[in-house]
Amino acid sequence: MGLDSKNKEIKEMIRIDHAGEYAAKRIYEGQLSSIKCPDAKKKIEKMAKGEEEHLSYFESQINNRRVRPTILYPVIDKLAYAVGAVTAKMGTEAAMVCTSAVEEVIAEHYQNQIDALGSEEKELRENIEKFREEELEHKNTAENYDLERAPAYKILHGVIKGGCKAAIKIVKYL
Repeated sequence: MGLDSKNKEIKEMIRIDHAGEYAAKRIYEGQLSSIKCPDAKKKIEKMAKGEEEHLSYFESQINNRRVRPTILYPVIDKLAYAVGAVTAKMGTEAAMVCTSAVEEVIAEHYQNQIDALGSEEKELRENIEKFREEELEHKNTAENYDLERAPAYKILHGVIKGGCKAAIKIVKYL
């Protein structure tokens, strides 16, 4: 792979990760607007702080590397918030199904990036590795709830995972 094509791939990674962390931030904001369970609210607040740190890192990468951010921010902004708010209105378990599904896709996505980066881009790779571990912690936190009690658990989990995977593919180009 040539240098130009590797740079393009890294810029795509950063664009996707920046958009994904923004989406995660908005999902948690939506959940916090509607969640009733005080214990879950506290845990979501903590997870949201982690996403803010991830977003800040990718914002610096967008600026420092002159990466074009996605043009889909208005869509991501509204859709991610709505997903968070709606799942929280469905109940604590549904909100945690959302978190589990999102974090599962992101952890897998980050692992693919880590593998693709190999020994190149040490600082970027190390941050993505750290963020992947934190996303897995969020997934584990969510899975401490009785997720199968959520309305239409399997459908909800599948739709959210599918939506995340589609968003990753679309944001790569837009």
